[in-house]
Amino acid sequence: MTPDQRRTAHMAASILLDYPDVARREQFPAVAASVATLPAEIADEFEAFLAAASAMDQQQLEAHFTAIFDLKRKCSPYLSYYSTGDTRKRGMALVSFIEAYRAAGWEVEDGELPDYLPMVLEFSARSDSPIAGELLASHREGIEVLRTALELFGSPYIHVVAAVCASLPEIDDATRERYLRLVNEGPPTELVGITFLGALAPFAPSGATSEGVRV
Repeated sequence: MTPDQRRTAHMAASILLDYPDVARREQFPAVAASVATLPAEIADEFEAFLAAASAMDQQQLEAHFTAIFDLKRKCSPYLSYYSTGDTRKRGMALVSFIEAYRAAGWEVEDGELPDYLPMVLEFSARSDSPIAGELLASHREGIEVLRTALELFGSPYIHVVAAVCASLPEIDDATRERYLRLVNEGPPTELVGITFLGALAPFAPSGATSEGVRV
């Protein structure tokens, strides 16, 4: 993929993985047009989701989203949850996301946690900073767990996350081992030998900006 194609894929996934209220769903036709130019492997995934979503009415799609992303532990859209679970360390992990955005010159708008996958993908789409790629890479095992769980539950959202995974570098053996462990055990309830920041290094803020990450 070219950098522009990757940005297009990540912006499309950011929109499609967000809560599908009426305003967000009105953006689906624009997403469909934009992904048509992507490599077939990725475009086909987006098109499969859009076809499945179009077969649901508004109430059905919103109910499915809630049933999957709010009620399934292994389908959390919050990336740090996979490495910290419901532990006290999660707050520190969230701060690391805020620091990463600030290091790239961005601020998080109020209303959503900074590790929300659609937000991270939007950051990747709209920012030229390599920090966006580092955020995704350092939480790759969580994205892979989400992909596996969505497939297990038969959710059409599997297609969107599969497209994201296809847009990222191939996972290495260490990441594969961590992701398979998380698939089997789920996010931690106690931190025992787990590095809650993953491979993400601390960031120092760059110049301030008034821009927010969310559109």
